[in-house]
Amino acid sequence: MNGIGWAIEQMRSGGKVCRRGWNGKNMWLSLQVPDVNSKMSLPYVYMKTADDHLVPWLCSQTDLLAEDWEAVS
Repeated sequence: MNGIGWAIEQMRSGGKVCRRGWNGKNMWLSLQVPDVNSKMSLPYVYMKTADDHLVPWLCSQTDLLAEDWEAVS
């Protein structure tokens, strides 16, 4: 069982994560770390949605307490 702390560490190491409990297929999260060409100045988490878009992501209570996080290859 992997919690949110595990998921954050995976993203900090360059990995992608998802939850088994998510309904959408092929959804995942990743961490974006800005570089000198970025408009953003701090790292942020973004999601690939089921309809293949990339959007900023905020954690829900359910996601925060979930134990079904897994790595995406």
